[in-house]
Parts: sequence; structure tokens; C-alpha cells
Amino acid sequence: MSDNQVPDTYLRKPEWLRTSIPHGDSYKKVKSVKEGNKLATVCEEANCPNMCECWQNKHATFMILGKKCSRSCLFCSVDNLNSKSNPDENEPEKIAFAVKELGLKYCVITSVTRDDIEDGGVCQFVQTIEQIKNVNEDVIIELLIPDFLGKKEILRKIADSGAQVIGHNIETSRKLHAKIRPQADYGRSLEVLKRLKDYSDSIVTKSSFMVGLGENDSDICEMFSDLKNSNVDIVYIGQYLKPSKDCINVERYVSLEKFDEYKLLGEKLGIAVVVSGPLVRSSYKAENSYKAFIQKKNSLGF
Repeated sequence: MSDNQVPDTYLRKPEWLRTSIPHGDSYKKVKSVKEGNKLATVCEEANCPNMCECWQNKHATFMILGKKCSRSCLFCSVDNLNSKSNPDENEPEKIAFAVKELGLKYCVITSVTRDDIEDGGVCQFVQTIEQIKNVNEDVIIELLIPDFLGKKEILRKIADSGAQVIGHNIETSRKLHAKIRPQADYGRSLEVLKRLKDYSDSIVTKSSFMVGLGENDSDICEMFSDLKNSNVDIVYIGQYLKPSKDCINVERYVSLEKFDEYKLLGEKLGIAVVVSGPLVRSSYKAENSYKAFIQKKNSLGF
């Protein structure tokens, strides 16, 4: 290979994936409150490209149950959990304080997967919601949950937690799941989403998947259909960006026009709200998509 030959594994990042880095007063406030309470955000742990933009708008996704995950998905930069550790029992109260300090009206909470804990960490989710509601009962809460191994009793607790929006990501296509998410299961993720809606029809359900991992348009059509059949209300689609050198390579960069096509496809297949774009991530402008769904639901009466 000559010096100026590009390796097959390297793809040049398109211009539309480049972001500015604002560091205004709101950004500094979020950072200060987060660090002062020793809280984790998925924004940082997953190297999200939208972190600066979101924090400048006082949008942050709090990550509970620690910074290390008991699973090892090939697209994720979160560290692996090598030994059991107990969750911070003061974490729910700290997050509630942060919500109050930042004046949040819409709060997103996610977690690492903790298969090493008997209840998967569900009690921490429930206690966090309770603490937030004690501070401000009008806060809209969105959860982005792991699959909890599909355990019905745990999913029932999540459904009864008081969260208005509950998301669980399928992440990638059926054919790529075993390779990219070896400890997860595509069918189980769909069952989690369906079960949440079965437990409470008032819950707004949400899921996300990435493109650029080796899927094709047929796979994307299948994912939309499967999510529709699982009664999912909101679907997010974003470009996979390799967050660290140890993660799986990007197979393709999807054009802006193609993202528009995917949005139209999802809507045609019956998904109420589809948010599609290269930098779209699971909780990107989450309040906007929630409001869009509620508006559509009220206008169409479904």
C-alpha cells in the first residue's frame, strides 16, 4: 500500500457530521451541577456529538447505576463492568436536586445495563422518579431502559413508575444483532416494547436504531415494521459514528437525502413520529418529539 492510499477500513467523515462547540453560560451551569453532584451523563460516557448543543439548551440525559456496563456492545464506548458494585444509594436524591437546580421541565434518565444486580436496577429507576416528583410533580420524565432480560415483573414496575415516556433501543437490524450486540436479543427487545404498551396504553413508547453498521434498506424496512407491530410511537434514526478506536468500524455514511427517505418510509409504515438525521441520538430534543406525538395524537384521535 502506498503512503497516500486510504485503508479499506477508513471512511472520510462527511461535512454534515461536523459540529460546532458552544460553551455558553447554560453549558457551564449543566457541567457545574453535574460535577457538583458527582452525576454521570450518557452524553459524556457515550461521547455524544450533540453534548455541547444540548447542554447549552439545558438538555442532559442522566445516567444511573454507575458508569460501567455488564454488556459489551461493539458500537458503544461505555466501559465494561468487571466486578459487581452497588449503585449509589444517594443518586436518586442527587438527580432530583440537579433537576431542581437546572429548572428542568422535561428530564431524561437512562442507565447502563446491570445484569449483575438481581432486579437489574429497577428500584433505582423508581426511586429516582419518586425523588424528582417530590421536587416538582409536573416534570415530564422519559426513561431509556435496558431490556432487564425481559423479566415481566421488572417491566411492570417500569410501566407503573410514573414516567410518561419509556424508550428501549433495538439499536440495529435483526441480522446484525448477534454480531454487534452478542448479549442482547432482537426479539426480546421488541417484546419489551410491546409489553410496556400492553401494561399501560397511556405510556408513550420510543425506540432508536443506527445506520452505518452494515444494514441495508430492506433491513430498515423490517425494523420499522417490527417496531410498528410492537406498538412503538416514536422512532429515532441516526448515523453510527465510531466513538472510540475499540468500537466496530463505520460501514457507510448515509446522505441527508437518505435520512429524509427513511423518515418518510417510517411514517408510511405507520410510525406516528419519526426523527431521522445523521446526528440524531436517542434523547436528542426529546421534549420536541414528545410534544409532536401528543399533538398528533390529539389531532388524529388515536
